[in-house]
Amino acid sequence: MDAIAEAFKEGGWGMYPIATIAVFVIAITAERISYLYFKARINKNDFVNTMHKYLFQGNLQRAITYCSSNRAPLANIIKAGLLRIDGSEKEIQSAMDEMALQEMPRIEKRTGYLAMLGNVAVLAGLLGTISGLIRSFAAVSYADAAEKAVLLAKGISEAMNCTAFGLGTAIPTLIIFSILSGTTQHLIDDINESSVRMLNLILANRDKLNTSDVQGAE
Repeated sequence: MDAIAEAFKEGGWGMYPIATIAVFVIAITAERISYLYFKARINKNDFVNTMHKYLFQGNLQRAITYCSSNRAPLANIIKAGLLRIDGSEKEIQSAMDEMALQEMPRIEKRTGYLAMLGNVAVLAGLLGTISGLIRSFAAVSYADAAEKAVLLAKGISEAMNCTAFGLGTAIPTLIIFSILSGTTQHLIDDINESSVRMLNLILANRDKLNTSDVQGAE
């Protein structure tokens, strides 16, 4: 830790914007992991199979209650369709589409900022590098012969530390962005597939369902 603190100090002012970027990256990553891997994740096969059982039995109330207990985006979308079970096929589809428009942005939000922050970290490191080199050569041009080597080494040290810190922040950020983007796309694909399966399932079994259960569920 002492070595890191010393390197940060030697990096000069350019280290502070990179450190700020790193803080934002950590905060966004923590929030996205919490949402994508815990709140939004659902076993689609188990969900569809359980819903199939309730709908085939004609137990609309249990199906709605099961969706409410999950609170994942997929469950919310299906619940919206079930609450309009007494409407036409188009009305059920519209209710599910409307809920999907609310849920999808929650899955995708903030992840894109990681790519931007990774690129900004590289540029901030480059700016700190250029600043250090400019200061180094400017100081050398006016310094005594005995001080030139020290000033030059100090400026180059500042430049290289900024470069290293910028790249050290950007590389993990872009890796995290790629992982979270893949997870996001996987969730969206699962929702799209399962929503179509569930819509067909609802329409195929709607004659067995007691639509009066919807009033209590709402």
